[in-house]
Amino acid sequence: MVDTPSISDLLDLGGETVLVTGASSNIGQAIATRLASAGASVLAHYNTNGAAVRGLLERIGGGQALKADLANEKSVDAMLAAVQPTMLVHNAARQTVQSLATMELADWRAMMAANLDSAFQLTQRLANRWKADGHRGVIVNISSIEGMDPAPGHAHYATSKAGLAMLTRAAAQEFGAAGIRVNSVSPGLIDRDGLADEWPDGVNRWRARAPLARLGTPNDVADAVLFLVSPASRWISGANLVVDGGMSAQGKW
Repeated sequence: MVDTPSISDLLDLGGETVLVTGASSNIGQAIATRLASAGASVLAHYNTNGAAVRGLLERIGGGQALKADLANEKSVDAMLAAVQPTMLVHNAARQTVQSLATMELADWRAMMAANLDSAFQLTQRLANRWKADGHRGVIVNISSIEGMDPAPGHAHYATSKAGLAMLTRAAAQEFGAAGIRVNSVSPGLIDRDGLADEWPDGVNRWRARAPLARLGTPNDVADAVLFLVSPASRWISGANLVVDGGMSAQGKW
């Protein structure tokens, strides 16, 4: 019989150490901040923007910055050898706009390496470690609604995110017997500074069509992640939680 946590314990991450990849991004910083506020110790990964991560750790009052190229096997292994996370939120990603008709194979491979190979390596290594240690770890991958509904110029990105959602399900299936839960979150359009100026047409179209009539915020994604890593979702695994203001509910014809 599984004990049911009290209401006060449902979102309590005290004693957990969470590795947040891509913690220099706006979504990554929101996730790290939210999980720290729930009591988790934060391992904040970055590849190039160390200043942003150091600022994040100063704001949340502690944690550890980790630099690694997640597309590089040796870099991943070196990072994981130095830490003992009990949870993983894989948020790091690459996103570029390129026509499928003119895309080079190198561009395609770079996207898959950044968005999919990285998730494979982190999932495999941490799940095997947790399984050997008897630890019931939790993984949340940040996917995208583009994994289900691609946008023009995003064929490589959308394909990588669709693959990430399937990797999530496969990992949940294979590692579930060890008590390891694996889920994903698929955000819609998330606001950031300057987005409305850079892409006014897209922002306006989103607001006009989304049932909740606004863009998402990084905290909208962070709260979904908090739910999925917490005891509140203790019997949820292999799921993809769509966080898009209802946009996926809209008909396409």
